[in-house]
Amino acid sequence: MAEIRIHRDHDVGLKKAREIAWKWAEQVEEKFDMECTVHEGDDEDTVEFTRSGVKGELTVSASHFELVAQLGFLLGPFKKTIETEIQKELDTLLAAKKKAPAKKKPA
Repeated sequence: MAEIRIHRDHDVGLKKAREIAWKWAEQVEEKFDMECTVHEGDDEDTVEFTRSGVKGELTVSASHFELVAQLGFLLGPFKKTIETEIQKELDTLLAAKKKAPAKKKPA
């Protein structure tokens, strides 16, 4: 079984990291027909994801994301492509959160 491991440090805090993880879960559910389950904790959350040939989890904390996924026999040869796509999606979501403008208060 091929394994994918992705680690991303961030400085957005737990609240925003949760928002990013939930958005990521929505995207993979829609795009890759994954089934995602979010387990919220006090200091970190875990997003479990699964579909035929893939099983894994994304751990979300105030300082980093840690993704570990196992690919079945048929998807193993596509490990690098799948890993690159996951990295791209996660990096895009992180960049969008960092660039989000501050909300202005009405005068």
